[in-house]
Amino acid sequence: MLELYDGALEAPEILTRWYNTYKEENYGAFINFVGIVRDEDGIQGLSFDVYEPILNSWFDKWQKKAKSQNALLLMAHSRGDVLNHQSSYISAVLSPKRRTALEMIDEFVEDFKAKAPIWKYDIIKGKRVYAKDRSTPLPNSGLLGK
Repeated sequence: MLELYDGALEAPEILTRWYNTYKEENYGAFINFVGIVRDEDGIQGLSFDVYEPILNSWFDKWQKKAKSQNALLLMAHSRGDVLNHQSSYISAVLSPKRRTALEMIDEFVEDFKAKAPIWKYDIIKGKRVYAKDRSTPLPNSGLLGK
């Protein structure tokens, strides 16, 4: 399941809802990762643009991979502005065995950082400034990667 939200994520609500939804589905592990915007380099926060068609396709491939290992993958991400100390990204893997979930969450988060079509901007003095030095061009994306 992929969820997109305008603004910061309510991490406790999302994680509690996911837990309550799947706790009786006989998964033995529920491993999650919560990304929190850091206060650094004088930014007030981050702002995100999401290209949903490519994100959905990328996430569907991951969901198939998870299913092949009897696992389930969940993700939530922000669109727009997220201030310092707020959450912009949450992912979780549920699986019968902890090793599967631990390995998959690590691989998923790293692949997300490298390939998800989400563009990050610093918020400086109330304005969005493209965070080019912390961005990764998308493979085979042409103009979208620049």
